[in-house]
Parts: sequence; C-alpha cells; structure tokens
Amino acid sequence: MYNFRTDLADERQDLYKKANKLDDSIDGIDVENNQVNENIKITKVKITNENGEQAIGKPMGNYITIDIKNIKIVDEDEIQKSSETVANELKGLIDKHINSKDEILIVGLGNVYVTPDSLGPKVINDIEVTRHIIKYLPQYIDENARSVSAVSPGVLGTTGIETSEIIEGIVEKTHPKLLLVIDNLASRSIERISKTIQIADTGIVPGAGVGNTRKEISQKTLGIPVIALGVPSVVESAVMVNDCLDLFIEKLQDEAKSNDYLNKLKEQDNYEEIKEALLPKEYNMIVTPKEIDDLVENMSSIVARGINLAV
Repeated sequence: MYNFRTDLADERQDLYKKANKLDDSIDGIDVENNQVNENIKITKVKITNENGEQAIGKPMGNYITIDIKNIKIVDEDEIQKSSETVANELKGLIDKHINSKDEILIVGLGNVYVTPDSLGPKVINDIEVTRHIIKYLPQYIDENARSVSAVSPGVLGTTGIETSEIIEGIVEKTHPKLLLVIDNLASRSIERISKTIQIADTGIVPGAGVGNTRKEISQKTLGIPVIALGVPSVVESAVMVNDCLDLFIEKLQDEAKSNDYLNKLKEQDNYEEIKEALLPKEYNMIVTPKEIDDLVENMSSIVARGINLAV
C-alpha cells in the first residue's frame, strides 16, 4: 500500500492512481462527483471489496467529501446552504443504518484548548439534545422527535482515560442505536484545511492522520453503526513544501512556457522525497494556517447546523 498521510478517502484514491500511473478507476472503488453550486462540490467514494481496501487503506463503506470554497469570507446564506448540504448527505447515511426515531449519541472528539483539534467540542456546544426532554418532559416535545444525546469526552492527556473507553461506557449504559463522531482530520493538500468535510459510515481511528493512533471507534468495537464526520485542520510540513513546490513550478512554467525538467518534476509526487529530507532533523512538523480560529468557527457552525437539521 502506498504511504499516505491523509484521512480523506478521495485524496487517497487520487494519490494511489497517481503513484501507480492509473488512468482508469480502481477495482473495488466507485467515485461519483456532484457540483452543488459554484462554491460547493460533493465527491462520493464507495469501497466495495478487499482490493479497494488494500489499495487506499480504508475499510469498505461510504465516504462523502464536501468541499466548500471561500470559507474564510463565507456569508450567512453560504453557511446555511453548506449546512443543508451536510444535512442531506448525513441524513442519507443515517437512514441506511437506523430508523427515524432511533436514538443517536453524538461525540465530539478533540481538545477544546488546541484550536486545530477543537472542532468536536465546539460542535457539541451547539447540538440540540433531546434525550433528557423525551425522558423527563415528553409533553413539551414532538412525539416524533428523535432522542439525541451529546458528549465531549476530552483527550487522554487531560482525562487519563482512553476516549474509546469513555465511549464504550456511555454506549453500554445509554444504549444508542447509532454513534456519530466528530473529529479533526489531516489532509494532503493545504487547499483543503478547514474547507472540506468528510462523512463516512466506517467509524474512525482517532489520531491516525497525525501519527498518534488511538483505539478504533467503529461498529466492530462498539456493536452499533458509527458515522464519522471530520474536517481537516492540519497538514505535514512535507505536504506544505510539496504543494508550494508545485505552485512554484507552475509559475516558472507559465513564464518559461516549456521546460522538460520542470514538466517532469510537476508530474511526480515529491512528498516522499521531501519527507525523507525533513525527518532526520525533525523538521516534518504538523502545521495549520494562521486563520485557523476563524476557519474552525465557520466550519463548526456549518457542521452543527447540518447535524441538527439531519437528526
């Protein structure tokens, strides 16, 4: 399997095709694209067999990627449109696994005190929870309302408890029919930081994108369907250098019109060579943009609204 450092399924299949010089689709992977409007694009990747799993290192299932342009200057109408897009795709996945009134537990992973890792806790603050109302004050809520509970369990460094252990305990005591997990992800493109949302029905391995892998959270480990909703907020410095190199080559190509060496350099993925050069001196850092506060705030609003609309 090709060495990926990204949580996004569509990036993984693109990188695999580039690394293996494939023009056709990958056996075991179906891809569908849909342009919602000039700012919102949806890519659906479905892994259907073991060959697809082995090719890009993701389990069989559905992966929906929503790309949103101009998120830094997005207005209220665009936030609402993006939220509705998230809601439609999320509801479609939820409906495949449970009935309309089945209880859902929403878990926001991450550290609220570290901005690039704070999406989960921030979203949880805006989730409309109903479990307690249905249980104690049913007369004040629609009889068709779904039971929704939400929790942000913190991180191992502050709790001393593995996140998976906390979730397992809650699931065992409250018996939800489906778990929805929110987390920050890693990407292989600087253009996708806090501009992309991935929804997958295969669960999640927290920390995998930044090399800090924790215990898997999935139907296999919990016994109930797990949908993961994630937003990339960091890249490796090797990714940033590789992307900047591509942009630099494009500029030289535009000015020079043609150059066989530059054309060849642009066609190949230089990530591995750059990473090898950075690793010995421990320069391969995980990086995030200076506007990450605003980006996370906008994206948390989109995600929270989308979830509330869907559930």
